[in-house]
Amino acid sequence: MEQTYQYAWIIPFVPLPVPMLIGVGLLLFPTATKNLRRIWAFPSIFLLSIVMLFSIYLSIQQINSNFIYQYVWSWTLDNDFSLELGYLIDPLTSIMSMLITTVGIMVLIYSDNYMVHDQGYLRFFAYMSFFSTSMLGLVTSSNLIQIYIFWELVGVCSYLLIGFWFTRPLAANACQKAFVTNRVGDFGLLLGILGFYWITGSFEFRDLFEIFKNLILKNEVNSTFVTLCAVLLFAGAVAKSAQFPLHVWLADAMEGPTPISALIHAATMVAAGIFLVARLLPLFIVIPYIMNFISLVGIITVLLGATLALAQKDIKKGLAYSTMSQLGYMMLALGMGSYRSALFHLITHAYSKALLFLGSGSVIHSMETVVGYSPDKSQNMVLMGGLTKYAPITKTSFLLGTLSLCGIPPLACFWSKDEILNDSWLYSPIFAIIAWSTAGLTAFYMFRIYLLTFEGHLNVYLQNYSGKKNAALYSISIWGKEYSKKINNNFRLLKMKNGSLSFFQKKTYRRNENLKKRNAEQSFINILRFENKKVSQYPYESDNTMLFPLFVLVLFTLFVGSLGIPFSQEGRDLDILAKWLAPSINLLHQQANPFPDWYEFLKDAVFSVSIAFFGILIASFLYKPIFSPFKNFDLINFFVRTTFFGSHSDKTLHFFYNWSYNRAFLDVFYQKLFGATIRGFSQFTQFLDTRIVDGLINGVGLVSFLIAMPFKLVGHGNIRFYIFFYFSWVSFFFFLFLLV
Repeated sequence: MEQTYQYAWIIPFVPLPVPMLIGVGLLLFPTATKNLRRIWAFPSIFLLSIVMLFSIYLSIQQINSNFIYQYVWSWTLDNDFSLELGYLIDPLTSIMSMLITTVGIMVLIYSDNYMVHDQGYLRFFAYMSFFSTSMLGLVTSSNLIQIYIFWELVGVCSYLLIGFWFTRPLAANACQKAFVTNRVGDFGLLLGILGFYWITGSFEFRDLFEIFKNLILKNEVNSTFVTLCAVLLFAGAVAKSAQFPLHVWLADAMEGPTPISALIHAATMVAAGIFLVARLLPLFIVIPYIMNFISLVGIITVLLGATLALAQKDIKKGLAYSTMSQLGYMMLALGMGSYRSALFHLITHAYSKALLFLGSGSVIHSMETVVGYSPDKSQNMVLMGGLTKYAPITKTSFLLGTLSLCGIPPLACFWSKDEILNDSWLYSPIFAIIAWSTAGLTAFYMFRIYLLTFEGHLNVYLQNYSGKKNAALYSISIWGKEYSKKINNNFRLLKMKNGSLSFFQKKTYRRNENLKKRNAEQSFINILRFENKKVSQYPYESDNTMLFPLFVLVLFTLFVGSLGIPFSQEGRDLDILAKWLAPSINLLHQQANPFPDWYEFLKDAVFSVSIAFFGILIASFLYKPIFSPFKNFDLINFFVRTTFFGSHSDKTLHFFYNWSYNRAFLDVFYQKLFGATIRGFSQFTQFLDTRIVDGLINGVGLVSFLIAMPFKLVGHGNIRFYIFFYFSWVSFFFFLFLLV
């Protein structure tokens, strides 16, 4: 078995030949490489499959033997400084490597068809393979310096993938925003790494944990400095996992291709922050107040992500804020010390959210070919509806992913989220109330996404198809009413004006300024990505190569939750996942949480499922009424406005909708606070540089020039002038002498 672990160092490097060979091929044989571009999908999938099989084998060994293997070798050796490189194989590594490879393979298979019409097909697979290498290197690293190297490589890959369509202004701005925001957290991470090296003299995890624990027990370190270093380390995880307040990049990152969102924004890159906190939890757990700080950031992110998802019209942005909220649950669990619950939810959420993102990609792939749907409209849920008839397989898979994320048994996320919710009661009643309330919000906004997309009546712009300049806009099923006539202006339930959307009132909401730029980009997108795609009157189901990953991820969504369920009396106190994580839990000096009594478990489950069903019921009332008394528009409008919002409903809804749709105005706040401040400071320093510093130097030069001008006129090299000038001065002084 130890011989098998000795070859684990190859895990990060197996996918690396693909980007290298693609680069060499494009450099030496560009025409042949481009003509044979689709063959590169096979080596990408094949090499990552090798890593997946090896990771599965290592995971089985971890479960059976509870064995941790670490191998290091010296890179630099000095009397005062020693740096070692190596790899660490423990339960956390095996879990992350399995997530990266299984989801990665499904995304690559899916992308072969999704990106087939894109001119950047080769570049896409090169980036994806290099990202897999970077992420696998990150999770197998044995020390902080090595983690930081791969951490930055992951950031570079995310920059390239988010800005894949870099000629589009929105994509270019999104990748820059993600890169700059993550640099803020990464700078804190670097300072934290240096701070703990200063304290302990080691970058290696095992030595770092032992030395630091002894220093804490002996009270030989400054608690304020230690807490500051821990917060700086945590800042890297906050940025990478889109936690408040460095979450602002995540929604904009949806400008990248949908398969990228399924991989790096569901199961890998955003999970890297959770991985880092889990890896460093033995360090954080002995530092006063830092665990409370982690849980506080987590619970704020849970609530903020859920509320921002409520009013999003872009299907991918809605899922992005859902990801943010679920990552907050994981961070909350880590802050509470619930190591097992956090990793359990990391596993279940990765597969469910990858399924949802790929399902949304299937929807976008179908909608962008419908007559009247330009690419900027193909992600807008308000312009969808009724896709059940045209994409039943996508609809079924998306529904299962939605139910899982809502916490409906027996799907995967029910088991993991229920653990976090139950643990929150033991930690803080206030946090528990927020966490349980957010579970209801999660069910509401997820079913809102599902109902707007798949239920109701297909909403199509028929401007080109009907031959009319101002064709009727088919109603979406926002209240479940399926009809094909112009919107009733008396009720003003849905008003489309300059891209704005208004609920319940006559006022319209100002749409995001970024959306205005899409019109200028539309012609480019049509040329770059959709030039050769077929155009149809109605949406259609995706090809089998896109449906197969959905089917596999559905199986994971159905059955991966069984990892945390005790099946027998012998496994009552230690299920498969707890057995798998036993070495890491022992390192934290914790006891495996015993599984509660079945009666207690079912009682808690009934409560959590009831909250989820309440959120689903409210979404159904608002977007697809299922009870006949509420099918009348006037009745629903009156019921919602009076019951939930009182007499001031118009102002309340107007403010809340704007607050949620405009991302709590945090982007505007950051722009005013940081953007305007930094720009003003830059202009001031530019003034100092150009007017003061350069002006002083230029002034000295100008004065010297003016002084030298008369002498320049004198010294022009004419001998006759010199003789004349000489005798003139001699004559002047001679007559002056005579006069005196």
